[in-house]
Amino acid sequence: MEFWPLVGIIVGVFILLYLFLYLIPIGLWFQALVSGVRISLLQLIFMRWRKVPPRIIVNAMIEGKKAGIELFRDLLEAHYLAGGRVPDVVHALVSADKANIDLSFTMATAIDLAGRDVLEAVQMSVNPKVIDTPPVTAVAKDGIQLICKARVTVRANIKQLVGGAGEDTVLARVGEGCVSSIGSAASHKAVLENPDSISRVVLEKGLDSGTAFEILSIDIADIDIGKNIGAVLQMDQANADKNIAQAKAEERRAMAVALEQEMKAKAQEARAKVIEAEVEIPLAMAEAFRQGNLGVMDYYKFKNIDADTKMRDSISKPKGNKK
Repeated sequence: MEFWPLVGIIVGVFILLYLFLYLIPIGLWFQALVSGVRISLLQLIFMRWRKVPPRIIVNAMIEGKKAGIELFRDLLEAHYLAGGRVPDVVHALVSADKANIDLSFTMATAIDLAGRDVLEAVQMSVNPKVIDTPPVTAVAKDGIQLICKARVTVRANIKQLVGGAGEDTVLARVGEGCVSSIGSAASHKAVLENPDSISRVVLEKGLDSGTAFEILSIDIADIDIGKNIGAVLQMDQANADKNIAQAKAEERRAMAVALEQEMKAKAQEARAKVIEAEVEIPLAMAEAFRQGNLGVMDYYKFKNIDADTKMRDSISKPKGNKK
């Protein structure tokens, strides 16, 4: 029965010891002391209360001390509380100092809080990055399409990381420069013979202004020949002209058909009037007989004249037109 109370006492002692060491990090304070970093044990306790991990701050100060960089505890705590990445900032400061890159603590924390990876930026300043552009399509003056791929070597511009444009802007400007350079070439053959002319023209435009990078070189990785855009446009224009001509011809044909139908209608109307007039002739002759204005001999004379007229008409007409 005396065993379990003893176990409870031992467990309680261990819990109290753990809480004591957690609230009062003596081991961390001793580590800072032997590393040459002056920080009081009371400040380590206050860090716990300020929700700042003491180990992150102490390790950062030790790293800076060993690298010969003076770091202040208040500034490190303020950067952590602002949502910054303290270890990355300190790593970047050490790397920049070893590479003779001018990078202050204020600039490093500003870059980190801006959402950029400050350590990667310093590494890119030392070791430039190569960016491959997507295929850029452009057309030379002779109408031949060229598909160009460029390789851009950039170095991070520390001073422009805050507020500077990113990789997408650099790629867009390089693509625009390639299109402009190829479009101003008189022939696609000239571009294929001297692809470095594209790089030279693009570099002269100062495309890295206002960006977070410094363009070191632009190399044309590949150029392929695409479609003959000039021929395609001419074919499309010819087809359009043909369609317009066909439409106009169809319009003229429709007008001719309409005019023909109108003339036929008028001719039918005229024939109807003639037939109507011819119907009136016998009636008029009968009326003349009744009134004594026309005799039998006059009627026969009229028929002879009519027969003679028809005979003369048949003789004067060609054989193919005789009915």
